[in-house]
Amino acid sequence: MNGHQKRPVAPAMITGLTALLLGLILYLYRPEWAIAPLAVFVVLCLIAPFLPTKGFFLPVISRGRTGRAFVAVTFDDGPDPVTTGPLLELLDRHEIKAAFFVTGENAERHSDLIAAILEKGHDIGNHSYCHDPLLMLRSCRRIRCEIASTQILLRRFGIAPIAFRPPVGITNPKLAAILPEEGLYALNFSCRGNDFGNRRLRGLSRRILKKVKQDDIIMLHDIRPRRQTAVNVWLRQVDSILSGLRDKGLQIIPPAELIGRPIMSKSDGIGS
Repeated sequence: MNGHQKRPVAPAMITGLTALLLGLILYLYRPEWAIAPLAVFVVLCLIAPFLPTKGFFLPVISRGRTGRAFVAVTFDDGPDPVTTGPLLELLDRHEIKAAFFVTGENAERHSDLIAAILEKGHDIGNHSYCHDPLLMLRSCRRIRCEIASTQILLRRFGIAPIAFRPPVGITNPKLAAILPEEGLYALNFSCRGNDFGNRRLRGLSRRILKKVKQDDIIMLHDIRPRRQTAVNVWLRQVDSILSGLRDKGLQIIPPAELIGRPIMSKSDGIGS
């Protein structure tokens, strides 16, 4: 992607212009009503960032469009020396390919696990460098640095992520300009178990299986639970999710196949 490509008009811009026009029209008839559409627009701007399936400020992919009984599985926040290895073994047993949205910080600390993820045939996406949950409230410079530094780091492994998942799935208007600079698009999710970063594991599989539907992108976490003894609980929950999806007649396919777009591309490694 490059800066000369025509970008789609964001719903936020259309909504804002509509609110302004409606406000002007109302002002001519009932001035006290003019503020109402503008107030609605402000409320939408405050709520929209926290809706991961809605691309209010920029295009966001959050589910597939196959129209078939397919789903995809993704894992955020890793890699982690406690969880990533056993998770890769579990995915192997189920013959499933997933996408791992890794942080630059963890990738730098555990380069061997990045290599293992790639060796097993999984995709890797950009999930910022530090996973600051308030990243979308930071300056453009800070957001750009978090994304670009992770891109540079992952090129050491011969890949260039194309998909970016913002921390906690929160978006903002700044991403519309920043992501194209790095050749990235926003990829969120449509189904999550509200595990709060593997802090709430009890009933995780039940919560996922209760609401999952075809074309969903499922978001789970690849980070250690607070208690070491809970790692086996987490693995059993993930195992139950993978088995349960098939029992529901849903086939798990690679995320790139579900959305019809690559998650990453091959690069020339260092210096590319």
